[in-house]
Amino acid sequence: MKIGFIGLGNMGGPMAENLGKDGYDVFGFDINKKNMTNISVVNDIKEASANMDIIITMLPDGKILKNVTRQIIPLISSGKTFIDCSTVDVETAVLVGEECEKAKILYVDAPVSGGINGAIEGSLTFMAGGSLDAFKVAKPLFDIMGKKTVHCGNNGSGQSAKICNNMILGATMIATCESIAMADKLGLTREKLFDVVSTSSGFSWSMNVYCPAKGIGPKSPSDNNYEPGFASELMLKDLTLSQQAAKSVNADTPMGELALKLYKDFVENEGGKGRDFSAMLPRFEKKLRS
Repeated sequence: MKIGFIGLGNMGGPMAENLGKDGYDVFGFDINKKNMTNISVVNDIKEASANMDIIITMLPDGKILKNVTRQIIPLISSGKTFIDCSTVDVETAVLVGEECEKAKILYVDAPVSGGINGAIEGSLTFMAGGSLDAFKVAKPLFDIMGKKTVHCGNNGSGQSAKICNNMILGATMIATCESIAMADKLGLTREKLFDVVSTSSGFSWSMNVYCPAKGIGPKSPSDNNYEPGFASELMLKDLTLSQQAAKSVNADTPMGELALKLYKDFVENEGGKGRDFSAMLPRFEKKLRS
């Protein structure tokens, strides 16, 4: 089976490498030339799309995805499969699915959770939208690149699940950081707070697995000066998508809206760009109640 993989960045590169390591013939393309070990790097999108059984994309945003889609759909043979693993707005995912359907191409929108380490380790979670036939083709590849896959429904459902998940993540990380900062001011040690919260009703992934306090809980970006596992600007992007979706369906999401405002300020005005999204903790450490 020949796989074309477009987008070999921090996420796409290791995902493509894992497919190559498993024995697939992978032909990868990125606008920035990459040196890869287990796949063949080609010179343009056409080489990564024509005569492929499956094409996978991992791209920065919906605008780029639409541009790439316009280029590759004429090159993909009828009956072949297109899997997009980018995180984009639901409307774009549905639109791309409709274009694929017209061309008789199987399509799956399958954004991921798990960050760069998950991509390297092959432990990502895939949230997939598309027909059952398309999902059945894609599933064996998801099993190589990840540890869990959920078929969420029709086209766009994968993106819907991703932005709902990350709206929760953004809000809970903020709540975790402000709670730790408040505990500091109350004279409660971080170790004792973690011992209580991690085994009580306040536990969450943000506290238990990805604790924003250095030296507390499992190893996380806070132990490496907040070098990003998941950059704050990517959280800002996902929260922006969540609020676009909320507006489109008239959903009331006040916490999501506030999380967006806080991350926007953090990235654009408070030095958060290029830092992990858990670096909200030092931000709250410095802030006083207004």
